[in-house]
Amino acid sequence: MSPSSPPRSILVVDDDDRFRERLIRALADRGHEVQGARNVEEARRLAQSESPEWAVVDLRMPGPSGMDLVRDLVAIDPATRVVVLTGYGSIATAVEAVKLGAVDYLTKPADADQIVAALEGTTRRTGDGHADTAEIPSLARVEWEHIQRTLNDCNGNVTQAARALGIHRRSLQRKLSKNPVRR
Repeated sequence: MSPSSPPRSILVVDDDDRFRERLIRALADRGHEVQGARNVEEARRLAQSESPEWAVVDLRMPGPSGMDLVRDLVAIDPATRVVVLTGYGSIATAVEAVKLGAVDYLTKPADADQIVAALEGTTRRTGDGHADTAEIPSLARVEWEHIQRTLNDCNGNVTQAARALGIHRRSLQRKLSKNPVRR
């Protein structure tokens, strides 16, 4: 927590129990009041009983997705600042998350300081005081994001996405089975 930042109520929603508990502990160690939920339904109940100031939402969970929860949290309390976390980042899902009301979108692994900075809306600075410049993504990262956007446009239909990309369905499945490419 930055020296000028007051403690906040934070809701952490992630189906990965170990990750959720570590993040809750890290945020609580920074002085925040933190609650956790393992799925969208549990998060909705917590938010309706006491709306959090901030929320950290995993994109992919069993049942309703994190995108559904972003929409619900903003509907419950438009002042709630939401950051979406995912291990499978793409430009298309980032844009969708922001359109639904998220203030930022981070790919895992993200540490507690990065998450708090995103929730605060602060820009990280370099040693000389200038704002960090965006990294130029690698060709492999651009390809991964293009595939994810196309798959999203095809509502997850791999066969239809493969046709749209002009590649064989099995080739697309092999690419999708690999971990997301980092910058």
